[in-house]
Amino acid sequence: MSADSVTIRVAYPADALALARLAALDSACAPPREPVLVAEVGGELAAAISLDDGAVVANPFAPTAALVELLEARARQLRGDRRRFRQVSRARHRARRIALG
Repeated sequence: MSADSVTIRVAYPADALALARLAALDSACAPPREPVLVAEVGGELAAAISLDDGAVVANPFAPTAALVELLEARARQLRGDRRRFRQVSRARHRARRIALG
């Protein structure tokens, strides 16, 4: 990885072509399934991970192992946040049902 800054973000619809190119570079059949997190270096997509199934694509011609680790860590955080949100939502729903009798 160079001295360029790294940006981890959710993919935008405008990233579809860049994700398709990245998938082709990585010999993947298709880009990762949405929603997708991407790692951008110097304004270029270098790696991506599906939040749905964890599939990863990365530029095989660049050192991307650290980027993939960052994406996997952030994906775990986001999945945990979603699980906690669902648990809190269920608890609130149960409490509301109990309160209403």
